[in-house]
Amino acid sequence: MKTNPGNTLLTKNRLDNISEHDHHRQHYLDVVQAFSRLSYESIYIIDYSNMSFEYVSDNPLFLCGHTADEVLQLGYEFYFRHVPAADLELLSILNDAGFDFYAALPEKERKQYSISYDFHLTSRAGKQILVNHRLTPLFLTTEGKIWKSMCMVSLSSQQKSGNVRIFKQGSNDIWKLNLETRKWIKSAKPVLTDRELEVLRMYAQGFSISQIAEKIFVAPDTIKYYRRRIFERLEVSNIADALAQAVNNRLV
Repeated sequence: MKTNPGNTLLTKNRLDNISEHDHHRQHYLDVVQAFSRLSYESIYIIDYSNMSFEYVSDNPLFLCGHTADEVLQLGYEFYFRHVPAADLELLSILNDAGFDFYAALPEKERKQYSISYDFHLTSRAGKQILVNHRLTPLFLTTEGKIWKSMCMVSLSSQQKSGNVRIFKQGSNDIWKLNLETRKWIKSAKPVLTDRELEVLRMYAQGFSISQIAEKIFVAPDTIKYYRRRIFERLEVSNIADALAQAVNNRLV
């Protein structure tokens, strides 16, 4: 019998009863709500003790035409309704691989890691949109399992699903998931020179090639050279994707 790819979304990190010690936490949702008001990104909190959402912001990207309260009530059912079958299978694979990666980490380091990946959401009208989804542990149980996670959803800068990466805070290391072998491959963040970062920031401000050249006292052809080097280092083909990659890799 074919396994429903969504099944492991509900079982891989299944938690037993949460102890009184774990429940004794300072209330934090006011902080999350304040953060969501300052961000254009969709924010939500997963509670793995009952496979539900504890908080969903009203930022519209993640909602697929629902209200935030409706998505909150749907919980994990939201994924099964609004993620295409192929991408549900992707989520199942990266869910297994991600929790296996996490379980192998020293417990004291587990909150330092975050995962990023891209998948499609289907709106009520049947339109698909590719989003980038980032997740990081918020609370751990006394046994070191993830109890709650904060998730952030934004428009993807990629052209297809996948692109699964794990980042460690304060480190230049990146782990990329090979979806065929289901193995993590360690690499390093791309590195930009100070001048390349300066040029990229000016592009983000909306300056043209000639304006940037004037500001840093070089010829326009030199700016074009820097732009080509930025594209090569970030493995992109346009400035919009370069900016997105730089932000996602915390280079700017």
